[in-house]
Amino acid sequence: MANEFPQTLTIAGTDSGGGAGVMADLKTMQERQVFGTAVVVAVTAQNTLGVQDFMALPQKLIDEQFASLAADLKISACKTGMLADAAHVHGVVENLKRYDFGPLTVDPVMIAKGGAALLADDAVATVRDDLVPLADVLTPNLPEAKRLTGLPLDDKEEMEAAAVELQNLGAKNVVIKGGHEATPDQASDFVLLADGRSFWLSAPRVDTVRTHGTGDTLSSCITAELAKGADFESAIRLAKDYVTAAIAHPIAVGHGHGPLNHWAYNQGGTI
Repeated sequence: MANEFPQTLTIAGTDSGGGAGVMADLKTMQERQVFGTAVVVAVTAQNTLGVQDFMALPQKLIDEQFASLAADLKISACKTGMLADAAHVHGVVENLKRYDFGPLTVDPVMIAKGGAALLADDAVATVRDDLVPLADVLTPNLPEAKRLTGLPLDDKEEMEAAAVELQNLGAKNVVIKGGHEATPDQASDFVLLADGRSFWLSAPRVDTVRTHGTGDTLSSCITAELAKGADFESAIRLAKDYVTAAIAHPIAVGHGHGPLNHWAYNQGGTI
């Protein structure tokens, strides 16, 4: 029967280098055995050395992508990534309110690994006020959590306080990624669930530059697990394991911030 297979949606920008954005999302979804679809919001000229250029698509074409998927497929979970500017964030929000694509994971992408801005400054408020309240799971890294809350996030106590603040903004479950934290031996993420339970997820820090697309991969793995019926805690825990394996068993691609090894987890960490 049609549409019985779990289907997911990424709403984001492309990465011509293949390591992040829609490309990383679809690779992750495929590895987690769901069928991935995409609404492309922006197109980038990008490689492991950085983002050379990008252009957001016309809103009419974005709207038509949403409508096309809703008319034929049964999306069980979705996520957002790079959304470019305030107008496009608003357009995506309107479509998410119009169509039911299951639980929403919001990865509030603001800056690329190489430092290029992927979200206009004036769009941060739109993400905070309009998109975050729709999030079933919110997955900011430390710089993004700082922008959204205005808190310094200099220690674990402040990360925990920021998660509470993000829940107060409307996000149900919050994962603050600690990869940017200056801890030499551990990469620790703080998780605050909708029911009030909280915990830390830690993994050994790997000395590597091959971490391009980490946030996209985490959020798309969560999305894939939710589409298969996992609860939020299980989805988040598995996504942490998936990303940890993808970083710990790197592949040599490019001359800069190389991509993750998206198939490491499903092959027991081997390449």
